[in-house]
Amino acid sequence: MQLFDTHAHMLDHRFDVDREALLMRLHERGVTLLLEACTKMPEAQAVLALVSRYPFMVAALGTHPHETAGMQSEHLDELCALLARKRVVAVGEIGLDYHYDFSPRETQRKWFAAQLALARQHGLPVVLHVREASRDALDILHTHRDGLRGVMHCFSGSYETAKRCLDMGLYIAFGGAITFRNAKRNMDVAEKIPLDRLLIETDCPYMTPDPHRGRRNEPAYVRLVCEKLAQIHEINAEKMAEITCRNGKTLFGI
Repeated sequence: MQLFDTHAHMLDHRFDVDREALLMRLHERGVTLLLEACTKMPEAQAVLALVSRYPFMVAALGTHPHETAGMQSEHLDELCALLARKRVVAVGEIGLDYHYDFSPRETQRKWFAAQLALARQHGLPVVLHVREASRDALDILHTHRDGLRGVMHCFSGSYETAKRCLDMGLYIAFGGAITFRNAKRNMDVAEKIPLDRLLIETDCPYMTPDPHRGRRNEPAYVRLVCEKLAQIHEINAEKMAEITCRNGKTLFGI
């Protein structure tokens, strides 16, 4: 297989004990590409340093909705400068999260729109985090739809939401949750997504797929997501890996 994990957080402290060892053996586990997603500008330089050491890694830079309460205009200026760096292929992860409300909703919306505008300015796709905020997120995305490219990361919404995203040209990414025993709605939605708009991810160290649920997630487990989607679409796993890898390369210009 040639697997592309389109969303990971390898800088998380849970990888401090074995980060290099995990990354060095990914190729033998079939993972040939890995996207490291930034969540706040103070970690952007560390993200760039990490991906520079591994030729199979690329980066998305941006401020997660949880972190927008601390975002300032200078952070946007810094992001603008860093988007021209090698191996930066997207703006992300950005979006809205009304589940935790760690940042005020108005603040989330402000910086979401600002980062979408910046992505358009640089001709880059966006990596989108949307949780319990579909209506507002879709309204903002619709406003910025001209030139919009990107992926709905860790999708768990309805097919109606997915359809609106597809109509705006977005890809839909599924992670470990698609393997859970109670994930019938996710599976029903995944079945309706065209093959040429599917992506796979781990969101590691979070959202660990079965049968490893409850333990730390890692990029190699993207194979389990691939196998589940292959089962849903009734094709073999190698073909699903090929399709999703190609989709990821197309979206991120790799």
